[in-house]
Formats: sequence, C-alpha cells, structure tokens
Amino acid sequence: MRRSGMPDDNGAVVVVVCSTHLNVSVSIDVRQATNKNMGLLSEGSPLSWEETKALADHVREHGVNQFINLYHRLKDRQGDILKWGDEVEYIIVKFDDEQKVARVALRAQDLLAQLNEKELADPKGVKSLWRPEYGAYMIEGTPGKPFGGLMAHFNLVEANMRYRREEVTELLAKDECVMSITNFPRLGASNFTHPLAQPRPEDPLSSARSLYFPDEAIFPGHPRFKTLTRNIRKRRGEKVSIKLKVFKDTKTKLPVEGAPPGEPDVVLLDAMGFGMGCCCLQLTFQACNITEARRLYDQLAPLCPIMLALTAASPIYRGYLTESDCRWNVISSSVDCRTEEERGLAPLDKQKFRIAKSRYDSIDSYLSPEGAKYNDVPLTYDEKVYQRLVEGGIDHLLAQHVAHLFIRDTVSLFSEKVHQNDNEDTDHFENIQSTNWQTMRFKPPPPNSSIGWRVEFRPCEAQISDFENAAIVCFVVLLTRVILSYQLNFLTPISKVDENMQTAQKRDACRKEKFWFRKSSKTTEQRAAKAQAQAQAQTNGKATFNGNGLANGNGSENGDQEEQQQPLTNGSAKMNGHGNTNGTTNGTTNGTNGSSNGSSNGADSDHTDTDDEENELFQLLSINEIFNGKPNVFPGLVPLIRSYLQSMEVDTDTHCTIEQYLRFIQKRAAGELITTATWMREQVLSHPDYKQDSVVSERINYDLLKRIQGIQEGKQVEPALLGQGYHSKTKTKDFIPPALQKQLAKNGCCEEK
Repeated sequence: MRRSGMPDDNGAVVVVVCSTHLNVSVSIDVRQATNKNMGLLSEGSPLSWEETKALADHVREHGVNQFINLYHRLKDRQGDILKWGDEVEYIIVKFDDEQKVARVALRAQDLLAQLNEKELADPKGVKSLWRPEYGAYMIEGTPGKPFGGLMAHFNLVEANMRYRREEVTELLAKDECVMSITNFPRLGASNFTHPLAQPRPEDPLSSARSLYFPDEAIFPGHPRFKTLTRNIRKRRGEKVSIKLKVFKDTKTKLPVEGAPPGEPDVVLLDAMGFGMGCCCLQLTFQACNITEARRLYDQLAPLCPIMLALTAASPIYRGYLTESDCRWNVISSSVDCRTEEERGLAPLDKQKFRIAKSRYDSIDSYLSPEGAKYNDVPLTYDEKVYQRLVEGGIDHLLAQHVAHLFIRDTVSLFSEKVHQNDNEDTDHFENIQSTNWQTMRFKPPPPNSSIGWRVEFRPCEAQISDFENAAIVCFVVLLTRVILSYQLNFLTPISKVDENMQTAQKRDACRKEKFWFRKSSKTTEQRAAKAQAQAQAQTNGKATFNGNGLANGNGSENGDQEEQQQPLTNGSAKMNGHGNTNGTTNGTTNGTNGSSNGSSNGADSDHTDTDDEENELFQLLSINEIFNGKPNVFPGLVPLIRSYLQSMEVDTDTHCTIEQYLRFIQKRAAGELITTATWMREQVLSHPDYKQDSVVSERINYDLLKRIQGIQEGKQVEPALLGQGYHSKTKTKDFIPPALQKQLAKNGCCEEK
C-alpha cells in the first residue's frame, strides 16, 4: 500500500507536511507514501538500470504532459488556508556501555511496522506519522495533522516533537536511543552498525559496492532505496566521490586513510548512504494560491544558506573531524549521477548537456516575475521540453524551471508504473520532480486531493533537542508570514546565493563568515509600521493569521496607494535567454512565450531599484547582522518578526514559548550560543582520549553521543549550546486551550481539506 503524509514529499495523511527528501501529501488518505529525501515511494517491481534507461524519454514525455494537465486543472485554485508542518529525521543508536561503543541500530523496518499500527487503525486520529528513510537505522516523523492559522499552533510544535521521540523510545531497548542528529560521527568507520555488517566492494550483487558503507545499512523494506543506489552508480559510470578536507591538527596523519591519489588531506566517502544517510529538518507550507507559492519559493531561497549556517550540525564524517560543518555538499555528491561528459570532464558525445550541479543542490532559477532579473546564472534546460510546456500554456519562468528539472533522467522506475493516464496520474512528473533535491521545492497540488500549492523549505540540519528543532520551525513559519505581510524582498542574484551556500558550510561560518544579503530601504520599516498599524486596527482581538500573510483574516497583501511600486521585472527583462516579462504581475502568471500578463495592486518589492543601484543593493553581512540587524542597512529578521507579533493577539503561554525561541535564535546568531557543529568539535578536541590527530575514536564517539542523549532528555545542561535551563522555559503543550477552540473551528485551521 502506498501512503502520503503532508503537502510535502514526506508525510502522509491529511496534513501539509513532508518527508526529508521525498514528497508526500498530507491531506490524502493512507494511499501514497513519499519520502522527501528519496522521492515517490511507489510499490512494485523495480526495473534494472538498462530497462530504466531505455524508458527515460518515455517518462520525460509523459511527465511533462502530466504537469501541463495538472497545472491547467489547478492554476486558478484560490483561497487555501495556511497549513504547515515539519519533518524530523532520526537515527537509532545502540550503546554498549561495557565496551564504551556506540553503533547505529539497523532496526528501522521493525520499528516502523510497530509505529505504523496506530495510523493503520485510525489514519485521521494519530498524533504522528512515521515513514522510512534511506538508512536502515533511520526513521522520519511528522505531525499527524498539519498546523494551521492560529497563533496557538506555535505552542504545539515542541510538544508534538516530544511525543514523537517518546513514542519511539517506548519501543526501544534500554541500551538504544533515538537521536535527532544530522550525521552519525563514525558512519563508514569500521564496525559502525549493529548487528555488524561489512561492505562488499567487489560483490557484483552489492548496490553500493562501497569500501565503507555496507548494503545492510540501506533500508531493506522498500526496493526504491537500493535501486536508487545502484542506478545512480551505474548512470554515473563509477561510484560517487564525496571529498571533504580533513581538519588538520598538530598530529594529523597524511595521507588520510583512503585518500585519493594526489589529495592526501581528503576524507573520501564513496556511497549514496554517506549523504542520504544524514538527517535533516524540513518544513512545508501551503499557500493560498500558485502566485503566493511562487513568491514564497523565491523569497525563501536566499534564506536557505543563512539557515544552513545557523543550524550547522555535522562536522564529523567517517570518524574524522573535517573542515565542513554541514551535510549539504556531502548529500549533493552522494547522488551525483552526472557522467564525465555532463561534468565537463570529457567532450559531449552521448549526453545532451553539460550540467553544472548535482541533482541535489541549491535552486537554479526564481519562479516569480520579480525574481526574473536575478536569474543571473545561465540555466541549462531541455529546449524540447521547454517548447512543449510553452505550447501547453505554461509561462516562461515556470516552463524553464520544469524544463531544467527534466534534464535529469529517471533513476528509479517500477514496472507497474510505466503506463499511466496522463490526464489523471502524475507519477512520471513526480518521478523526476522528487529526485531533484533542491534547497526549495515548488509543489503542485496532488491530483484529486484537497491539498493546495505548497513550497518545501529543505536546508536546515537536524538539531539535538526538540526545543531547538521547534525554535527553527516556528521561526521559519513566522518569517513567511512577515514576508507576505510586509511585502519584504530578499531576492538576491542566484550567483550570490550559490556563493552563500558554499560559505555556509565552512567551519564556524555562523560566527566567522559573511554572506551576501539584500539591504533594506526606508520603505521596509515604513511598510512594516504601516502593516502593523493596519493589522492592529483590523484584528479586533482575533489571534489568527491567514494564508495571505496578514493578521486581519480578510485583507489583501497590498499596501496603500502611495506605497505602490513597480515590480522588479521591467518591460524587457531578459530571463535566461528566453522571452520578456511584459507588464506587471498579479494573480496567476499564465502568460506564454515568456510573457507574464496582468496588473499589480501593490508593492511587490522592497525597492524601486534601477540598474545603476543594483550593485549597492547587496552587502556582505554576518549572521548576527542578518538576524539581529545592522543600523541603516537591515533591521534584522528577528526584530521584523517581533514587529509582526505586536499586531497579533497571542495567548500568554504561546507568547512565552515564541519569545524563548526568538531569544535562542538571536543568541545563536550573535555567537552567544554556538552551533551544534561547533559544540561537537569542542567536545572532541577537549576529550581526554583525543590525540590531536583529527580522529574521532570509538570511545570519543560513545562519550559524545552519551552527552547528546543527556541533552535531549533534559538531564545534561550545556550553557554554551542552549543556555541555562532552556528545557524548562517554554510553555509548549499538546492541545489548543479550550478558550481558543471556537476560533479554531471558525477558521477551519485543522480541517482535513
């Protein structure tokens, strides 16, 4: 049976949440399961790579037709209420307290069978949903239902995360622990699994053929995972190659064990499991219509590297300290199926394109007309697919986005899914869409469902505690409301966003690096003040916020007439070599042949910028300046959220909880609190067994994970990481206060629709 879980790729049931690398839709019954990290989880018999390769054009052709049909059925869909949800991935760890060893426990299949019993018995009544992930030691949990438009919903997140952790813990042995850590530090080191399993690099039947990562560590309960592993390797023509610079300490031995020839300081990882075996924290939002979804996609994209740096949590790979603090490039390389021709290492012959990035990477183009002028990196896309989309009535920006996704071949196909009805099915489209793992994902509504247009926010690393994960989730959701209410503009040239993505992964980037960020003009503060005053006058005590981002439940996104500004797309903006953007924008952008028609009722951007001013719009700012503000440059993300909250009527408990989250975000951004990655480094470097050789031994790994266990259980206080007594400060609860129940029913925030 296939299941679905959220408006994302990873959940299931009537919700708007997703799974890490897959795509799941929440408000559906228990039928279609997707895993955000891995893609659509179809049941059936996987085809061999040779069979899959032969059907690549078939999948591409019918996937495009399916998208065109879906788009025209749903492009005018309006009025969906705000729903949102999170997805947290976990690793199961087994401790040997006698030998002082910690290993990953290959128990995911058994645990999921037990965890899913509640959902099977009562699909609409469960508080959590559980899905498989790539690793046989990983599981993914999401809320049972989406959160919605009440401010009180922010007070439910942490309690629901606690419930999920407790639900799993009840099924574990005393020597096992469920952990929301981004990467198991000794993944790929000797004897890292329980039960013990050894890699078989010479075995032709092995999917990974890795020197370090055994096939037994791949989730065995669905054929997709091993099929992807095998097909990515075969399409590439060799094993994937993930290269990380080792952290060079005073006694680091070079070359590092397994280092490639001529690269003595490289920690080499050679299997998909090193990337897809990492955990992350993701969010999905339902927009009120396609235009709002496209705008959120664009406005959140420049924030992806910023949030990646803030949540950095993975400095150790294969038992070595590295110079990287984040998982992103590791996952990107772990699924890089490009051939030598596509990577530019050989002349084009059998392949159509040179492709700049892996299929797992940051976005390559904006979707809203305002963002068109910032698409400054040449976009590779399939011209035939693009023309078919344009002829099918898709506007230029969306057509080139889909045509870019479709330069990729399918890497997993099931015999039962080859022949489909393009008027009703979307599996071929999702096959390609869900295996383009980018920082943001633009998600059309699933067919025949009540779920609307969604966007998925994918960069954040998993944090140790439920408090941290809830703080990150609530911060990002609040930020989407501020963006829409104040009509903020964070658009930054794609080239600078790409640069920021690499900067974000450097050691201690949160405190030491600077990032390209858009300056605000005086109109930012003016618009914020005006929106706040407007909302205060109109809310009449209603503590709700709607899908349009305003606090009034009925308002438009538009400012007063004197505030109106022309959007960034001028009369003849060139967009990656195709077409013009004529006129201004509003509603759905359905124009063909590269034009977007309509009229705008309000200010679409933070600036009436001109080409002469362009270079002055962006400055290199620290994480502290971006989050907490820099005078005369940018007011700060947290102050903007606080300004927004002043216009909302919030119950006391929720206000207390949100305030603790914002203080935590502020302090981490300011460097008063350190990232998980920095904290883990310090734990290793200060361990009595550490030999200044960059190696994280079994004993160091054991002690580190034991300390993490104490933190997540609230037994270990780490002031440098979380401050004093963080776990006792929030007022999170697992129910909406009775006084707000009537408001909940009135707004339909948790209706399954």
